Amino acid sequence: MSPNDRHDGAGGTVRAARHIRTVDDVLGLLDGLFAPDADRWSGGGADWWDRFYADRDKPVPFFVAKPDENLVSYVERGLLPAGGGRALDLGCGPGRNSLHLASLGYEVDAVDLSPTAVRWAEERAREAGATGIRFVCGDAFAPGTALDGPYDLVYDSGCFHHLPPHRRIGYLALLDRVLAPGGHFALTTFAAGEGGMGSELPDADFYRKGALDGGLAYTDDSLRAVFADLTDVEVRRMRDESADSPAFGEAFLWTALFRRP
Repeated sequence: MSPNDRHDGAGGTVRAARHIRTVDDVLGLLDGLFAPDADRWSGGGADWWDRFYADRDKPVPFFVAKPDENLVSYVERGLLPAGGGRALDLGCGPGRNSLHLASLGYEVDAVDLSPTAVRWAEERAREAGATGIRFVCGDAFAPGTALDGPYDLVYDSGCFHHLPPHRRIGYLALLDRVLAPGGHFALTTFAAGEGGMGSELPDADFYRKGALDGGLAYTDDSLRAVFADLTDVEVRRMRDESADSPAFGEAFLWTALFRRP
């Protein structure tokens, strides 16, 4: 048996595979370190999200039909233009932020892995008489998904914290490809620290566990570091909004707004 071979556990040997040639090969290898049912970030996670969205009466905070308070605030304070432009809603879910952007005059591409979520979003759009939204069911980071930038705004409400650390590379590549010069990127994501949510394990520990523990928590400094190629406009905790508020808000989330130079 050569030094590169290994036992198969049944008395035989298995030839060691040597197939890593590209960055995509490395990313796929790292994906494989996670348990199959841990996938929430690729097309393989669509079934999990379908089950998640199947019961619309579940007490899930973001099932409400109202936009994020920070998104509303950005426009009210003049941090985002009120006259619209082109927007990409990453992980749109039932479409609450997409509908708000369309009401402001944006032409919106709204993408989600889950066919169930996209159908729900389409229903909401029809009920609201919304126009200017193109719903896309698929993996925003896969080459075949039809996302035609440039976009004046890329918005992510709760997608980023479900990515394993190595998939940030593709996330940043997507922003680099589709975000217009002078355009804005905004997100809400799990906050580390008191009153936050999500796992605060070091990145390497997720690969040892083979799971993401429900999502990754970030500090404000780590968000600024990940998105260092963009200009920091505002990073703050989301305001906690009451049930009768016209906007959604939970204090366990960061809200962040960046601008591309």
